[in-house]
Amino acid sequence: MATQKISVKVNGNTSEHEVEPRLLLVHYLRDVRRLTGTHIGCETGVCGACTLDVNGEAVKSCMMFAVQADGQEVTTIEGLAEDGKLHPIQEGFWERHGLQCGYCTPGMIMSARQLLKRNPKPSEEEIRHAIDGNLCRCTGYQQIVEAIQYAIEKTESA
Repeated sequence: MATQKISVKVNGNTSEHEVEPRLLLVHYLRDVRRLTGTHIGCETGVCGACTLDVNGEAVKSCMMFAVQADGQEVTTIEGLAEDGKLHPIQEGFWERHGLQCGYCTPGMIMSARQLLKRNPKPSEEEIRHAIDGNLCRCTGYQQIVEAIQYAIEKTESA
């Protein structure tokens, strides 16, 4: 099968690769770039485990081909921490026990990040609506909501 050369900036680092046109972005990140924080769940866009940021927008990476990311800027869960310090949402998941098995956590955090970029002070209802495209089978969502609220409080007090 023919390949296509792509150049993608991931977490601040640009690199070029030859990829098959059918390669999904999630597989490109995990298998080619070796960034395994983005999880593969359903591969149909339902569970949200693969959610990441493309040019400032939350995207389910199992629904996007790697060639569509050519020339784009991608941020994964690995790109959130700065200088060894967790992003406030990551810290919230740690402090408020927003995870159990952790499988949905990267996608939840990336979806929450998108919400807080658009609305820095969402209500609980708005938080729940923002994460409703991400499935969690362990927590019952309450601790996830509390983790996001923690991040809001942390950001406000900074």
